[in-house]
Amino acid sequence: MTATHRQLSPETARLLTLDTEPWLSCEDCFAGMDHFVEAILSQPGTAAFPEMRAHVAGCPACAEEVESLLALVAEQDGIDASPALAALRSRPANS
Repeated sequence: MTATHRQLSPETARLLTLDTEPWLSCEDCFAGMDHFVEAILSQPGTAAFPEMRAHVAGCPACAEEVESLLALVAEQDGIDASPALAALRSRPANS
């Protein structure tokens, strides 16, 4: 039997080994997403919501939702979303 072995990319390996503490479920993430987005828009460099940051760093579905909501709220409020998006996409301190 011949099996094809694929190696994990460095990014995939990083995502699989992210520190997920404090742990947060997707449901919990969705419940607090609006407060998280408001905090990031008002202070892009804030270290608030470490559980949200850890979850979003490892969950592409929630990350996409946060980015979409962030862009929407920023547009509605006339705010440049770029600094907040950059802060959101930067690696968490514990990665």
